[in-house]
Amino acid sequence: MSKLILTSEVSGLGSAGDVVDVKNGYARNYLIPQGYAIAWTKGAEKQVATLQAARDAREAASLEDAQAFKAKLEGTAVKLAVKAGREGRLFGSVKTADVADAVKAAGLGEVDKRAIELSSSIKSVGRYDATVRLRSDVIAALTIDVVAAK
Repeated sequence: MSKLILTSEVSGLGSAGDVVDVKNGYARNYLIPQGYAIAWTKGAEKQVATLQAARDAREAASLEDAQAFKAKLEGTAVKLAVKAGREGRLFGSVKTADVADAVKAAGLGEVDKRAIELSSSIKSVGRYDATVRLRSDVIAALTIDVVAAK
């Protein structure tokens, strides 16, 4: 097991500044190379305190913003035009990056693709639900209308 300090939020693991124990391979092959975590050391404890203080300051200011953004996301269905065959089956599937681009194109604002969680894989046209984690305590429900591109 490796002891790490998270530098950004990782779904199912924790948020920035948290000290976590993960398996060596997960740390070595994913978290550290992607920049989501750094190795824990005594000197890094000071970084943890700095990260947590900065996170607390941001969270206090951004709670109202996150709740307003949540209301905008939940009040609008995002339309996503993709290439599809005759029976409505897609060529490929819809990824979270596609949903993030559709939210931005709809004029709702920017969403990090890592904060979007699809309830199921999207492989045909129709209406789908997704969740967007705006903060650790604010989660928005997003409706996606997948239509065939013309």
